[in-house]
Amino acid sequence: MCPAMRFRVFLKNLYCLIFSLAAGSAPAHADIISGRVVAITDGNTLTLLDATNRRHKIRLAGIDAPELAQDFGQKARTNLSALAFNRQAVADCREFDRYQRELCLVTVSGKDIGLEQVRNGMAWLYPKFSVDQTPQARADYEQAEFQAKIRRFGLWNSKNPTPPWVWRHGLPEE
Repeated sequence: MCPAMRFRVFLKNLYCLIFSLAAGSAPAHADIISGRVVAITDGNTLTLLDATNRRHKIRLAGIDAPELAQDFGQKARTNLSALAFNRQAVADCREFDRYQRELCLVTVSGKDIGLEQVRNGMAWLYPKFSVDQTPQARADYEQAEFQAKIRRFGLWNSKNPTPPWVWRHGLPEE
């Protein structure tokens, strides 16, 4: 990210923080963004081009897909591409992650594509971000992951799939 973009994101985050402190509200950032999906980075990250031609790097909230170098990483990316690439989408964004990607629930044709990734066995429900979901959304994602597991869809067809948060940090599995 170029220095000018970093500064712009910093100012936006600062403004949101000051506003949320003044208003006493919980979320530091809340936007609904509509546009066309113009890039798929991996199984849980995409780029949305809005009506003003501004690009938004978006991480799908509530899920974690295999890294590209991991088993099923490329398949997860391909599946997300089939769900969203070059299609109109609506992103409900609540915050930024540590890489300054917007964390959003993204829908295409009324479908939650993060939930679809989990349902297709291309991503895990991500414990770190599932606490931000509504109880109903969390239950839907848990049910989708359970069904993908018992049906051995996607990564669940592997003998012992390694969650990406374990793979990234070389942590022992829980």
